[in-house]
Amino acid sequence: MLENSKKIVIKLGSSTIVDSKGHFKNEWIKSLIKDIKTYKKNKNFVIVSSGAIALGQKYLRIKKKKLKIEMSQAIAAVGQIHLAGEFQKVFEKNSFKTGQILISLDDTEQRRRALNVKRTFENLFKLNAIPIVNENDTTATSEIKYGDNDRLAARVAQIIGADTLIILSDVDGLYDNTKKKKLIKEVKIIDKNIYSLSDKKINSYGSGGIETKLDAAKICINSGCKMYLANGKVKNPIKNMIKNKIFTCFIPKLSTLDARKKWIISSLNSSGKIYIDMGAAKALANGKSLLAAGITNVSGKFNKGENILIVDQDDNHLARGLSSFSSIEINKIKGMQSSILEKTLGYSTKSEVVHKDDMVKL
Repeated sequence: MLENSKKIVIKLGSSTIVDSKGHFKNEWIKSLIKDIKTYKKNKNFVIVSSGAIALGQKYLRIKKKKLKIEMSQAIAAVGQIHLAGEFQKVFEKNSFKTGQILISLDDTEQRRRALNVKRTFENLFKLNAIPIVNENDTTATSEIKYGDNDRLAARVAQIIGADTLIILSDVDGLYDNTKKKKLIKEVKIIDKNIYSLSDKKINSYGSGGIETKLDAAKICINSGCKMYLANGKVKNPIKNMIKNKIFTCFIPKLSTLDARKKWIISSLNSSGKIYIDMGAAKALANGKSLLAAGITNVSGKFNKGENILIVDQDDNHLARGLSSFSSIEINKIKGMQSSILEKTLGYSTKSEVVHKDDMVKL
């Protein structure tokens, strides 16, 4: 299952590494390290781990579950030191070097910053260090955060070109909706039927249920990365997953997209929407760029170069791309022929609102 993977991302949920009393699960981490040693040859591993707030609450003796965002940020600042320290101690005892990377939403959603993140990972691999990743909760707000590490792990996997993402959770995988609750072994397409299987449950520490894991799987499927959802409650979780074949595997598409387009399609948010008519929709389906003449409306505020969704009149998502114009400019030129754009705006511009090279059809 892992022998052909060169880069493997392992996501650990809060309940996986922190027990009900708020203690770091040292023995469980040791068993995970044993698994990594088994499969480490010629592979690079990345660990995306939650748990900073849980450890911070334990250290500060705070039992309150509902916290204001500014208090969560402060608790995360305290807990992150403990989380990184615990990982460093246990990995160092097993002859592994570790490095800490704290990522904010803008670090992956802005192209230049995403490339910087990729280079940091590459250099840590050269140093033979295992990156330990978490969201930068100390500065994240409700408007600019992942909200869960499932999607963060998938975005990291996409950015570094990982072959496999393993999400270790408190469930064996994804179950069907029959009375027997049968484990689904493989998923190739994530549609409304698959999302209907989400139980919406969230554990005491975690911030996401099955739904966020399906969001992560969608990113992986689109970027050519295989994803496993497996139980992290048992010791030697990777060995257990492989030996007993207890997991749900999300099979990626045979992607022909380049790295830039994989990044575009895997974006977690959009600054706005551009509404287009039927003629423009047909042009997009035939691989053409989006021109101003086919635009009927625009919603949201965004600047040139930001990631936007292109939708039809029924709000069906047709494509995702990088806009060559701001939302203010598009409102001025929507419905116009390309020949009069310069005269309308008063300065020289591109003719394509979203160029086909900056667009991925959905």
